[in-house]
Amino acid sequence: MASLSGNELVVRALKDEGVETVFYLTGGPMVDVAAGCIKHFRAVDVRHEQAAAMAAHAYSRVLARPGVCFAASGPGVTNLITGVGNAYLDAVPVVALGGASAIAQEGMGAFQEMRQVEMFKPITKFSERVFDTRRIPEIINKAFRIATGGQPGPVYVDLPGDVLYRKVDESEVIFPKRPHSVPRVSGDPAMVQRAIAMLRQARRPLILTGTGIIWSGAMAELTEFVELSGIPFYTTPQGRGVIAEDHELSFLGARNFAWKEADVVLVVGTRLNFIVGFGLPPRWSENAKFIQVDIADEEIGRNRPVEIGIVGDAKMVLRQLIDEAGKPFPRNHEWLEVLRSQDTRAQEKAVALLNSNSKPIHPLRLCREVRDFMDRDAILVVDGHEILNFARQSIPIHAAGHSVNAGPNGCMGVAVPFGLGAKVAKPNTQVIVLSGDGSFGMNGMEIDTMVRHNIPALIVISNNGGWAGVGGMDAGRDLGFSRYDKMAEVFGAYGEFVERPEEIRPALERAAASGKPAVVNVVTDPHARSSTVSFANYRAI
Repeated sequence: MASLSGNELVVRALKDEGVETVFYLTGGPMVDVAAGCIKHFRAVDVRHEQAAAMAAHAYSRVLARPGVCFAASGPGVTNLITGVGNAYLDAVPVVALGGASAIAQEGMGAFQEMRQVEMFKPITKFSERVFDTRRIPEIINKAFRIATGGQPGPVYVDLPGDVLYRKVDESEVIFPKRPHSVPRVSGDPAMVQRAIAMLRQARRPLILTGTGIIWSGAMAELTEFVELSGIPFYTTPQGRGVIAEDHELSFLGARNFAWKEADVVLVVGTRLNFIVGFGLPPRWSENAKFIQVDIADEEIGRNRPVEIGIVGDAKMVLRQLIDEAGKPFPRNHEWLEVLRSQDTRAQEKAVALLNSNSKPIHPLRLCREVRDFMDRDAILVVDGHEILNFARQSIPIHAAGHSVNAGPNGCMGVAVPFGLGAKVAKPNTQVIVLSGDGSFGMNGMEIDTMVRHNIPALIVISNNGGWAGVGGMDAGRDLGFSRYDKMAEVFGAYGEFVERPEEIRPALERAAASGKPAVVNVVTDPHARSSTVSFANYRAI
């Protein structure tokens, strides 16, 4: 039979897993892996390895399947760490491959000899070095299975140079059967029965969901259950769009009020972490009863005891809940009207700023212009501090997986790589990146990647001249109102500078019509401060 190198086996293993796109930065010993990938996949070479991991992250989020990135050994691999760590806290299945120094020279002080596997262990579900060329397909297959099984998460495979360049007889290699499927686990029927009984008796019920709905493909089941039960729903920021947010049971402006007043909460496919106030007072009532559905049993009752804990796949358990419920719940018109009133009041408070003609431009006016310009199914990537919070409060999402931000890690610099990955994932869908100026500067060089690979995402910068609003940072805030639009033009992208609110919409239209990657650099009020829930207090009192 044919003789195959480790490089060829890596490429074949990725093909067998159904990979269509990889994000990478070239370098030894992964050069021939890169060359092989170019022949078989869309291979996007970036300007920094961090961006490769971040682009793979967004690609995975948008398509609900693993994103793949790889890098050269040593600093190439360590540059992946921030992106991979971000995926870990966000529970996203990124498959990262890294070159490594030769096994034969281990302990000799070889070029770029580092303990890479150990570096990745705390921030991945699986981190392993390949010692035998013949085992490359087996270990890559294992990595994909672990990344997508249970609660998703990133994995890392370490590929030493001598393993990659060794040749072996094809007959000696075990190629796992593909494609493998992710098993779906149903919940305990007795627990499902109890959950429906509790929800029927509730006076102020809520449904809270997260990205587990997206990973399990449970959007239709969630919609059916919400409409069957008549229970208002909320999602985590990353899980938005699983039901269109203009649905009659969506009351975005009443979020804080609803969480405090709910007496029974059905939590499906999201962790009770800081994003949702750990499920604890003061964000939630001390007396609320929680029903939690999660694929990972270790998440049940984490941070807050639950009345009913159901371990299972979101799609399967929601179908069980629908079948157990049978007929529709009576509509709780009093509860719905209270939430509707709170929602209307919140929206009315924001009207003045959404329509503000002030100069510098208020970030909420920028958000309104972006909102009105977006396609209904647009993918919105948001990065920054003030602009992220303003956007969260004012721009609805109507499609699953189309809200992409840094998530629980609060990782700055994701804007351009996330936009890149999202546009590669869905090239025919409008992708709008709304970024703070500080965040944009971290990976702004990826504009070059977008131009070289014809990835026409539209990047809108809320440029308030520094980190956070004035008063939000005590030191090192000032960045100046830099002309990032000129930087974009240098690389061959479309750039435009905006200082007046009435100029925003025409600039967005011209940028989109250019057919190029575009940067619309909008000067916004540095004194505008968003409101958000504090997650920590760093100062002694």
